Amino acid sequence: MQDWLVARAQASPDKIAIIEQVTPTRQHEITFAQLNRRVEDYCQQLLLAGVETGQHVAMLMMNSTLAIVPFFSAMRLGLVFVPLNTRLTVDEIDFQLTQSDCDWLLPYGTTDLLGALRDKGHSILALPQKKKKKVTFSPQEINLETPFFIVHTSGTSGRPKGAVLTYGNVFYSAMASAYRIGHLPNDRWMCVLPLYHVGGLSILIRAVLYGITVDLRERFDVDTINHALTHEPITLISLVPTMLYRLLEYRSEKWNDSLRLVLLGGAATTPELMQSCIDQNIPVATTYGLSEAASQVATTFPNDAIRKAGTVGKALMFSQVKVVNEDGQTQPANQYGEILVKGLTVMQGYYNNPSATAKMLKEGWLHTGDIGYLDDEGDLWLVQRRSDLIVTGGENVYPAEVEAVLRQHHVIKEVAVVGIPDAEWGQKVATAIVLHEGQSITAEEIESYTRQQLAGYKIPRVIRFVDALPLTGSGKIQRSAVRDLFGES
Repeated sequence: MQDWLVARAQASPDKIAIIEQVTPTRQHEITFAQLNRRVEDYCQQLLLAGVETGQHVAMLMMNSTLAIVPFFSAMRLGLVFVPLNTRLTVDEIDFQLTQSDCDWLLPYGTTDLLGALRDKGHSILALPQKKKKKVTFSPQEINLETPFFIVHTSGTSGRPKGAVLTYGNVFYSAMASAYRIGHLPNDRWMCVLPLYHVGGLSILIRAVLYGITVDLRERFDVDTINHALTHEPITLISLVPTMLYRLLEYRSEKWNDSLRLVLLGGAATTPELMQSCIDQNIPVATTYGLSEAASQVATTFPNDAIRKAGTVGKALMFSQVKVVNEDGQTQPANQYGEILVKGLTVMQGYYNNPSATAKMLKEGWLHTGDIGYLDDEGDLWLVQRRSDLIVTGGENVYPAEVEAVLRQHHVIKEVAVVGIPDAEWGQKVATAIVLHEGQSITAEEIESYTRQQLAGYKIPRVIRFVDALPLTGSGKIQRSAVRDLFGES
């Protein structure tokens, strides 16, 4: 199969590929032909710097063409791309680079950060500053079974796992999405999701395959996005519920009639938020997906999101969904169970982690750990995202990871981290702490301590000091009782 960007540049060279907001009042447009040339030039730099086909290349993935060009360059040269969350600490990045066997880290980031990673033994690629003689090369033919990128996702052990997504995974995901929500020649898809998430990357892939325009935003700014949705011909936007909640809270003008769909996923959507969309005639399609399945798994038909508010719809083309009980038997309609997914979008496995792969993938079925049910019409309803998972503003936080950091502090004896409801963020991170006898520490000191080792969204926002943690009869932490400690916080 031909390189997707090469094919797109040949088919529609003058079509706008990326609209990037340079300043609040100035935009920069890049055609597919221009993007293709930038990728061609960047491939030259990579080859001259010593990068070889098949190597693993990582990058701190900011929302910018500075990241988009290397991403498509990886496709052209047959590299395995590893997008990194820009909010991670040095230690967190170090772990992901090591775990995914990265040969190179592209030189984007602060001098201090890159220096610290170099000190830990990672190779920072030195791109040639001046043009040298050109290297002759041909774009790699795309094999749908070949790994394209490794995206890290948290696990119940608290350590991130690298989901290996193939070209086939993301290709069939893009095709299935188009069949479900449609695509039009004049579509302009606003991307405010971070490009280090599969949700953001999938928008780039769809744009090249469909030949549509991505309106790329560096960050989610409520006023700027609301203004664009009113005054720009945006047709599609992907949001997590927290983002939509904030947009509606501060919305002062009617959004442009060109907006045909808000694709809403990343966390469960509250009934109150769905009712606001219904009341304001906002076209919404709720969706359920996960990194291990290349983004979307099930998505409502737009009309059903209103008719059956709360469902995430039916499985997309190329995917199967079933709900099973603890014995692995398929549950009847309207009975809770674990959601299993099978199909062409399911990952190859977790990189360098055969035990986690074996636990997650069984006989072709992806065991999500999520709890839900299928109704009489075959629509999926999500009850709970992975039993302990905290989803705050669309970011996944596993209690085990935060607890592991807190337990390292010498004054802390026991700790339990839970998610508690929050109107804006969906959930916020809360922790109950038991101190060693005679020890003391303030909430502010705990926040400062965790900030040194964890990304900002993982830091506990509500802290309670308790004499003992509630336990089950078997001695495990009773998380439901821990949540009760926080009352209406």
